[in-house]
Amino acid sequence: MLRKILLFTVPLLIAVHLSGQGTPTDFLSADFHKERREAVRQMLPANSVAVFFANAERNRANDVDYIYHQDPDFYYLTGYKEPNAVLLVFSENQSDTSGATYNEMLYVQERDPRAEQWNGKRLGVEGAKEQLGFDRALNGGDFSNIPVDFKSFDMVTFFDFKNDFRDKRGGADLFDLIKTFKIKTDYPSDYNPTKKRLYSMIKSTDVENSANVAQTLGRYLSRDTSLKEDELLSGFVNAGDDGLRSDIKEKVSLKLETNNLDSQLIAEIMSKLRETKTKEEMVLLKKAVEISAVGQAEVMKAMHPNMSETEIQGVHEYVYKKYGAEYEGYPSIVGGGNNGCILHYIENNKTQVGNDLVLMDLGAEYHGYTADVTRTIPANGKFTPEQKQIYDIVYNAQEAGIKASVVGAPFRAPGEAASKVVTEGLLALGIIKDASEARTYFPHGTSHYLGLDVHDKGTYGPYKANTVITVEPGIYIPEGSDCDKKWWGIAVRIEDDILITDNGPVNLSDMAPRTTEAIEAMMKLPSPLDDFTLPTLD
Repeated sequence: MLRKILLFTVPLLIAVHLSGQGTPTDFLSADFHKERREAVRQMLPANSVAVFFANAERNRANDVDYIYHQDPDFYYLTGYKEPNAVLLVFSENQSDTSGATYNEMLYVQERDPRAEQWNGKRLGVEGAKEQLGFDRALNGGDFSNIPVDFKSFDMVTFFDFKNDFRDKRGGADLFDLIKTFKIKTDYPSDYNPTKKRLYSMIKSTDVENSANVAQTLGRYLSRDTSLKEDELLSGFVNAGDDGLRSDIKEKVSLKLETNNLDSQLIAEIMSKLRETKTKEEMVLLKKAVEISAVGQAEVMKAMHPNMSETEIQGVHEYVYKKYGAEYEGYPSIVGGGNNGCILHYIENNKTQVGNDLVLMDLGAEYHGYTADVTRTIPANGKFTPEQKQIYDIVYNAQEAGIKASVVGAPFRAPGEAASKVVTEGLLALGIIKDASEARTYFPHGTSHYLGLDVHDKGTYGPYKANTVITVEPGIYIPEGSDCDKKWWGIAVRIEDDILITDNGPVNLSDMAPRTTEAIEAMMKLPSPLDDFTLPTLD
């Protein structure tokens, strides 16, 4: 039986469906993940294999780990939520010794009754087959004997390793899986994806364009001193004639032929796939956004000057849990007054917000998909004239940015539209004297993709339908700024999650009031937390 859990008796309510006393049933389907793997396969070149590793487990302190969170790409392609796993997707069917064919393999954690007693049930091989729909699932321990000759492929594409994982006891953890992969692929000890990309650039360059490519390489070398140590790259940049560059090009070509490893294509494929969302994804992403918007609205009603930043954060996150959101999509930002001028302020330790503005940038993560919604409100329920003037500039900038978020527009369009409004507004108030000073008070970009990551993957090309972005202009005037003191400590950011469609932008988070009038009206409403008191502690 399905139960409807309604949060508080207020106008902004959403029904959340949970299955009786069991677990949620509205995760992405096995068919979704299978279709995504097929999409990867179709984008792979002939005779290639893509290899994906599960996320590492992170240690918090001593023998306590952080709650495990799967790598978003791995989850997108498998639905598997456990660590110590590897996925292989082949461009063409492969054959085993018995003649059976397959085009993908998933290695998972082996079932272990003792480990499961402490840390919960594992899916195992049978679970991966029955629940995730894999025909060929194996225990991670079998990866050391994988019946695949990686050297026979023209390309083995994978995300290069960050080396931020530990070697745990047992023989099939992430450390061992990666160690096996490196052995079987002849992974070079000095493998550098950037260096290989630059080698490929040199190889594909004709003589007429070699000088231009040398300039491009020079910029890379100036940013990464380790690249300067490569004799071929430095030689190409500093060569005085095309003949020397031709010699280097031959040497580079020979070096590229020594291994078939690639860490560029896989990133391009996943960025293209994850940039636009399917209908199934949008159900979950929209749920995450609406939960976050309700959280903002409920905090508006509960807010009072004696609240602490931590308490405000707690109310938001309680709403998330009430709706069944597993996590926050990123560390919650609650900045009162001057703290709001710190763009990624996460300490949230001010004991009373007083009569300041409170900037609240938070997002629920629901079944892997995260929202990103920001509201800025007066702790006492009423904007001062100065606060309202700054707020209205940011609001108008956001309106311009949202309006510019249309199919075919360049990725920078919302930012350019918002920046123009902010600059004109700051000039009109005398806070800046020249347009070039606007970046002092609006120092960040206006948009990013949203999905499985709060800063989701995408191509950053012209906008496509079914893409979700944020539009989040802001103005931050820290204490001591070079302007009239009456503006000091005012920080305003308004952020909404925008679905780009063929019929124009859709604000998915509009359930949270945005105008000063609507915010003040919401803050006058009673909150279920008004009568919630706790004992005083020493």
